[in-house]
Amino acid sequence: MAVTEYIIQNWALLLVLLGFAVSLISTVFLEKKVIFRMYALIAEMLLLSVLVYVEFHLTGQPDISSVRSLLIAVRYSATPLIVAQVIYTIVMPQKWYVFIPAMLLTVIDFISIPTGIVFRIDDSGAMQRGPLGLLPYIMVGIYCALLVLLMIRNSSRQSAEIIPIVYFCFAFLTGIIMPFIIGKDYAQLFCTTLAISVFVYYVFLILRVTKKDPLTGLLNRQAYYSDIANEPEEITALVSIDMNGLKIINDTEGHTAGDTAISTIANCFRRAAKRNQMVYRVGGDEFVIVCRKATEDDVIALTGRIHEHVNATRYSCSVGYSFSPDGRKSIDELLRESDTDMYAKKQLYYESNKQN
Repeated sequence: MAVTEYIIQNWALLLVLLGFAVSLISTVFLEKKVIFRMYALIAEMLLLSVLVYVEFHLTGQPDISSVRSLLIAVRYSATPLIVAQVIYTIVMPQKWYVFIPAMLLTVIDFISIPTGIVFRIDDSGAMQRGPLGLLPYIMVGIYCALLVLLMIRNSSRQSAEIIPIVYFCFAFLTGIIMPFIIGKDYAQLFCTTLAISVFVYYVFLILRVTKKDPLTGLLNRQAYYSDIANEPEEITALVSIDMNGLKIINDTEGHTAGDTAISTIANCFRRAAKRNQMVYRVGGDEFVIVCRKATEDDVIALTGRIHEHVNATRYSCSVGYSFSPDGRKSIDELLRESDTDMYAKKQLYYESNKQN
């Protein structure tokens, strides 16, 4: 039976999609709109696998070439649309117009049914590429390149985040190259390749979310302990930050106002930090910035940017830092020094405000 044959050919895909869907039911780390988009992506990959199976099942039957032409047009159109859906789903935020190039390709693919500009079915029932036969692959390649670039831009560029991106890039690259190596039969493997790739990245995404502070979006205390244990010899400076006057805000305006204050200054720290300067929320209003391979001038410039951004708000913070020119100071020593410097600045702040 056709259904049994489809299940046998796509069993790995069905298991991955089922596992993906089940894991989405219990996740509490992603926004509802992201979960909805992932469910849509699962449904699209399932439908594409059915379409590919039906199309290949009809191969060699010239009497129904018009049906095959329609199915091929849908398959050629669906592939870049699904990759666009991947971008729309996992690289937030993205607007709907990321789908426009794929939609234009869809129009061209359907124009090809009577014109043959992308593909045609010959008299023997075999598919032949037209003058624009490589356009669907080029479009997928462009989308894959865009996906990887956006993922890199949104990452911290640390190896823990770059490695999954490299894996994702490799998986998608096979989708562009393999059809030219093993032929059109790779179409039957594309959905499985895509499903496994997205599911692996989803697992990575969940692991990354567990390292984030839910209020500020910064890395949390658990991530701080994990990261300082990773190549500690590269850490040349720590910056300790503590917000001034949070208790007064909580007591007079309420804890919601206090949360707003913390989120606001956290965004200032995020904007101030450059590459190899990772920001962590390690307590209620306590933050640490870990600087790797930084000079003291880099650290001084960082503290200056922090004050510049925070001074543009109604809030205030005390900033202290410690520096190890040769990278030989332990993390504990660096933290003690930066905390001591920060608390000295905080004392000066409160003494100054009492006098005023």
